[in-house]
Amino acid sequence: MDISGKIVAKLPLQSGESKASGKPWQVQAYVLETQEQYPRKVCFEIFGEQRIKDNPCEIDDLVTVSFDIESREFNGRWYTAIRAWKVVQGIVDATQQPAGAPAQAAPDAQAAPAPQPMAAPNIEAFDPAAGESTDDLPF
Repeated sequence: MDISGKIVAKLPLQSGESKASGKPWQVQAYVLETQEQYPRKVCFEIFGEQRIKDNPCEIDDLVTVSFDIESREFNGRWYTAIRAWKVVQGIVDATQQPAGAPAQAAPDAQAAPAPQPMAAPNIEAFDPAAGESTDDLPF
């Protein structure tokens, strides 16, 4: 999946050691704001020292993020992570995606056609001087 927008926050780098293997790990999280009529903020993370170096992001950068969504259960609660695997500088729309890149799952809200106004229903006006209406309503 892909999402585009502007980086509005860079969260502190998190690091530690794996309990199983003892290897060090790093996670860098960012907050992206979409460029839609009603902007949404999405927090995504980049896992791994090399991926963090390969995909640098700074506040106010316009980027397109390719990511996977994963949910995990821990002690009866579910946690969802948005893990980026590629960050491209600049906004990439569906027609400009590089070869081999997955297509967007859903079209942008901006690309959707504008809703058409509904036509006014044909309502006969009630004229009290003319007597009863010709409809069959009980009131």
